[in-house]
Amino acid sequence: MIPPRFVRRVALIPLLVVVTAVAVVVGAPLLLLGLVVSRGRRRVARVTVIAVSWLAMECVVLCAALALWPAGGDPETARERHYALCGWFLGRMYGVATRALGLVIEIQEPLNASSDRPVIVLSRHAGPGDSFLIVHFLLNVYGRRPRIVMKAALRLDPAVDVVLGRLPNVFVTGREEPGGRVAAEIGRQAAALAGRDALLIFPEGGNFTPRRRVRAIRSLRRRGRRAAAERARGMTNVLPPRGAGTLAALAAAPHADVVFVAHTGADDLLSPRDIWRNIPMEQPLRARWWRIPHEEIPEEDRERWLYDWWETIDAWIAENRPEQG
Repeated sequence: MIPPRFVRRVALIPLLVVVTAVAVVVGAPLLLLGLVVSRGRRRVARVTVIAVSWLAMECVVLCAALALWPAGGDPETARERHYALCGWFLGRMYGVATRALGLVIEIQEPLNASSDRPVIVLSRHAGPGDSFLIVHFLLNVYGRRPRIVMKAALRLDPAVDVVLGRLPNVFVTGREEPGGRVAAEIGRQAAALAGRDALLIFPEGGNFTPRRRVRAIRSLRRRGRRAAAERARGMTNVLPPRGAGTLAALAAAPHADVVFVAHTGADDLLSPRDIWRNIPMEQPLRARWWRIPHEEIPEEDRERWLYDWWETIDAWIAENRPEQG
């Protein structure tokens, strides 16, 4: 359960400042030790750089958010300033990650940045940090203003809580019914899309793991959805999509195009041990974006259409997954 906002502000922001100060003090000798003692991969040094950078920049973001709070102005101007702050943070962290982790990203068929139509972005969810990378590309590469459907647990991160809490995002708790308040809120955000806005949804509801895939298939069977369960059984690289939020978004925003996102390269990073062993990342992260004009989105049987596309994503992952050395 997420603590009330007042508790989060009073407890978590000072805690972040203390943890950052300790990380800066401890980080310098730890970085030196990692450079001198470690051989080859120098994992300690790389992780130290990322951790200290993340914490320090989160503190900068909170200071900037504090300065923006009394700045006032019309809501649209305030929103643009907060999007700029998010873009700054993600851009700097992307630069740190690419250098410290040896991260290389290959994108096929990138989103058409020249179009002014709003888009609903439907992405698979797998591996650490994929949501941050997708939001970075939407903001800093394609010039979009993303509205994100994300887990409420992310509010435990003070910067996410403060900055993204001021933007039109949807925070979802694990106990909520998919067809209830969440779907209604997703529909409301979708109806407000205009110009270069984007609504980012992860229809799987969580990171892919083989265990979650099995649980999701069993859940479909328990609910009597045998046809969907059979289709899910045939998809070995993704979780079956949950349709309620996506269908609500499509119904509320008939003027928006849809972008499907597939990616692979971090699928096997299922635990901290897996992540540690794969630093630096020797395999590239590969992504593919498909853009569907709203004129080509079917009016009926959209859940079947969503499953059709998820099968396409599953096949693309199987063809493009980096070979394990």
